[in-house]
Amino acid sequence: MKTISIVIPCYNEEENVRPICDAVRKVLREELPQYQYEILFIDNKSKDNTRCLLRELCAEDPDVKAIFNMKNFGQFNSPYYGMCQTTGDCTILLCCDFQDPVELIPKMVHEWEKGHKVISMIKTTSKENHLIYWLRSIYYKTIRAMSSVEQIEHFTGFGLYDKSFIEVLRNLHDPTPFLRGIVAEYAPDHLEIPYEQQKRRAGKTSNNFFSLFDAAMLSFTSYTKGGLRAATFGGFLISGLSFLIALFYLIQKLLFWDKFVAGNAPILIGVFFFGGLQLFFIGLLGEYIMSMNSRVINRPLVIESERINFANQNKTAVIGEMDDKNTMR
Repeated sequence: MKTISIVIPCYNEEENVRPICDAVRKVLREELPQYQYEILFIDNKSKDNTRCLLRELCAEDPDVKAIFNMKNFGQFNSPYYGMCQTTGDCTILLCCDFQDPVELIPKMVHEWEKGHKVISMIKTTSKENHLIYWLRSIYYKTIRAMSSVEQIEHFTGFGLYDKSFIEVLRNLHDPTPFLRGIVAEYAPDHLEIPYEQQKRRAGKTSNNFFSLFDAAMLSFTSYTKGGLRAATFGGFLISGLSFLIALFYLIQKLLFWDKFVAGNAPILIGVFFFGGLQLFFIGLLGEYIMSMNSRVINRPLVIESERINFANQNKTAVIGEMDDKNTMR
């Protein structure tokens, strides 16, 4: 009998963990009774009652598992790590807040049985803020235009992954993984299924400007050369323009010494404009350097503080994980 693994990342989701667990179990038991299942919650150091509720769920059902992270390792590392700890023949990743419809699980499984190794759920419409959705669309199109890797628009990670692709994830050795880009790069024959993203059922999202900016910069620095090329060509352009302006003023001063009055305005405008442009490019280059620094340091993807209902199952080796002797693999 095949096993379906469900990975549900959570952070401060005390209002959603039990309802999402019940909803997933209901779908699996009623519509996919021919499969075994495991439901793995990976908690990113919640500050509310989420962990207590997860302990209760694990005590009630041995097929519900939980991993408690030592600290908040971010919105990308935690789900990725959780996927690498599954044992099923396929793994389904979905949000804890019901924005990813659990009713689509059977459809994904049926497509998987037809031979599709990776199924990407694409939110073609959304009940979230229309402005946010529009801004996301522009962002996806920009990344897609600048990247050498064909990017997937409006793909959040919600989807199904065959165990062969999970093995690819385990062997990538990327301490700052960006799942959406990895799927686009290493699963070129993935199946795309459209869906409508729902509103959050309860609770408040932990996403803010800084977390969204981190996500944007991670994909930008990982899958595009546009920023570096813009800095290079922009530098040449600014240097050439500065040279021409300096040459113009030199000629004017030599030919019309008595009549030439330039004043300080052009100099001040030029200094502020070019100074601001240079600071922008320095900051952009800093984002690339910070991304490289994270990979060079090679910190653990996630460090666990506790895992429940894994019995004698050992941790699956992933990049930066600590082994039993507290040494780095």
